[in-house]
Amino acid sequence: MSAISSDILAFSFDGLSSPAIDLKFRKGPQKGEHTLGWGLAWYPADNKAAIVAKDPSARDTQSLRGAMEDWDAFRSTVFFCKVRGAASGYTHLETQPFSRSFAGQDWLFMHNGDLDKMAMKKLHFNKSIFLEPMGRTDSELAFCFLLGKIQDYGARTLADVDHQILLSWFLQLDDMGSADMVISDGTTVAAFYGSQSETHLYYNRISPPHSAGGFEADAASFTVDNPRDTFRTALVFSSAPFRQGDWKPMQKGQLIIARRGQVAWTNKKDAPKLQPQQIVHEKDGHLQGVVVPPSVSRGLTGRPFADQQAQAQQLSILQSLQQMKNVQHNVLNVRSLTHTPDGSPLTYRLYDVVHSTEYEYENEVEHSTHSFRLMPVEDSGQEVLNSTLSLSSEGESMRFEDVFGNQTIHYSIIKPYKKLVVSCRSLVKIFGQPIDDMSQDKRQPFLPLTMMPWQQVMMEPYLRSPELPETQIRELMVYAMSFAERNARHLMDTLNDINLSIYRDFRYVPGATTVKSTPFDVYAMREGVCQDFANLFICLARLLGVPARYRVGYIFTGANYENKIQSDASHAWVEIYIPYLGWRGFDPTNGCRVTQDHVRVAAGRNYLDATPTAGTIYRGGGKETLRVQVTMNEVFQ
Repeated sequence: MSAISSDILAFSFDGLSSPAIDLKFRKGPQKGEHTLGWGLAWYPADNKAAIVAKDPSARDTQSLRGAMEDWDAFRSTVFFCKVRGAASGYTHLETQPFSRSFAGQDWLFMHNGDLDKMAMKKLHFNKSIFLEPMGRTDSELAFCFLLGKIQDYGARTLADVDHQILLSWFLQLDDMGSADMVISDGTTVAAFYGSQSETHLYYNRISPPHSAGGFEADAASFTVDNPRDTFRTALVFSSAPFRQGDWKPMQKGQLIIARRGQVAWTNKKDAPKLQPQQIVHEKDGHLQGVVVPPSVSRGLTGRPFADQQAQAQQLSILQSLQQMKNVQHNVLNVRSLTHTPDGSPLTYRLYDVVHSTEYEYENEVEHSTHSFRLMPVEDSGQEVLNSTLSLSSEGESMRFEDVFGNQTIHYSIIKPYKKLVVSCRSLVKIFGQPIDDMSQDKRQPFLPLTMMPWQQVMMEPYLRSPELPETQIRELMVYAMSFAERNARHLMDTLNDINLSIYRDFRYVPGATTVKSTPFDVYAMREGVCQDFANLFICLARLLGVPARYRVGYIFTGANYENKIQSDASHAWVEIYIPYLGWRGFDPTNGCRVTQDHVRVAAGRNYLDATPTAGTIYRGGGKETLRVQVTMNEVFQ
């Protein structure tokens, strides 16, 4: 272990932030020429040039605190901090963090520990005149070695380097001593904890609401109390655990790659924790929820495509077709596909869904009109074998397809009633589909999407963000861009990240919101129900220029638990339109993609366009009592 004690602290925020950081000197002897040192580095306004402030012979950090309070430029997504214990002969050249311009941007580096300098000099074989160390430390040699490897690899950023390759470079340094290291190109932060380290390295993801008291440790303290940073999240690395928060120790030889406040990759993961799934049902016009135990399987396997006789018949037909010469057969109908390109079987699942809504009034209702969107949609991936809607009161009905393609029934009742029961029973097949192929150019795997003029016209309702104050839209834009930037603007990675982040970071709290709650309300509170999470996802996608719509339907959760009737219930999720691919579903309430567990019913720009039941009472009624019950059972043939 190094005779010089030192502490490192690194931040990766999801958006521009200005944390109040106070570095501390560990108590210890300080004699003769021995001095303490500190260093701080960041990227003002998130640009490519870093600012590095250092004091190699300090008595305290008062000057650092004063500088941070005075500089308006102290806003960044990446911060590096280092405190060095008492030592002699250190100058600015040997004081960390180190900064070096490379590939059109400044790179930052910190190291805790001792490496074999003689072995390091042999390892650093890159002879570039731009990668020569200026100081005399083993740490700067390690920095130049990593940059040389990145240059030889042909990369310009850390995101360009394969994760396993980057890990192998750190492991080479790990063989030469204690190697706790953190490196950044201004966007990505990579932290490595050496297998021979005698110190510690911890990490924690902090998210709003932030405690006014901040975080306190022996090595440093920090708070995220700037009003502009109310909704910021960050991944923080520290050689000392803070007394507040859930700080996890890194494992020996672990590499964590962070980008915009999120773990992008790590070679060693914590043991997964089973979390209860939150499933929803309707109550008083709002989608509510129940908790499903983690023992419930959410697998996507279903019943066989048909019984053995049907399979044999299909196989015979297929073989006869393949025997036809000079004819190329390409199956385009999704329902006709029985296997993926790699030969894996595709199965369908059959569900029996009953949705019952009961209205009861204090006084007789003399005249009312209603709209019902309860019948599942029929398309290439979903087949409705039967769907029947029944009402307890006579009236005039008109069935039509609305502008969003929903099967809708307009119902007018002119005979008095005090109780109205609306029941819809549907038998639905959900077909398995191959994994989407995003390799084709027109499907545009990266943001921003480019659409033809007529596509933009047709998608305009699904691209318009909600009417919110400009300050709220700006804050949501920063949040949306954090997902795009930390995923290198990859479309599907960005969408999956949003989906999982809402599931992980937002609490499911029935009654915390109303149908009037905005996406910003949900973002600020970090809680809500499924329709709130869908609305927030839709808003973020549209701010990124990706068409998104609201979908209502049902989700199947299995039967291995109590209260099955209320857990298989009405649900809401998001559908994203990808050019030359179509609409694809994302379920942020459960953090999963929409596959064969979901039955699709109605869609629209928002909840009002797709609400299952709606109506107006013109005369009578009084106090209303509403009861909704949904049952969903899988049918095995």
